[in-house]
Amino acid sequence: MDNCVFCKIINNELPKTVVYEDERVLAIVPKEKVSEDHTLLIPKVHAENILDIDEDIFTHFSKVLRNLAIKLVRDNDATGINILNASGKDAQQSVMHLHFHLVPRHPNDGLDLWIKQGL
Repeated sequence: MDNCVFCKIINNELPKTVVYEDERVLAIVPKEKVSEDHTLLIPKVHAENILDIDEDIFTHFSKVLRNLAIKLVRDNDATGINILNASGKDAQQSVMHLHFHLVPRHPNDGLDLWIKQGL
C-alpha cells in the first residue's frame, strides 16, 4: 500500500531498527516505545488487521510471535510480557497494517497497559 508506514519500513523506504526478520515477518523497535524492550511484529505482506490476514501467513506469524516473546522475556530478565493488538478503527488500531506490540514486563516497572473495566 502506497501510504502504509509499515509497508514503507518493510520496503526500506523508512529507517528501522530490526529485532528479527525472515521472509514473511519483521520485528522492529517502534518509534514511540513504552519501555526499553518494546518490540513490534508485523507481517511483510500488507494485511490491514487480524480479520483479513491469510491463514498460512498468520500461522507462521503466530509461531514467530511466541518465539520472540520467549526470547524477549529471557534476554531481558523479564517476569512477564504484554502482547497487544488492535484490529479495526473502532478497536483503536492506529496503523492499518496488522501489528502486535510485545512489551516485556518487570516488577515495579510502572507500566499500566491493561484495561480498567470489569468483565
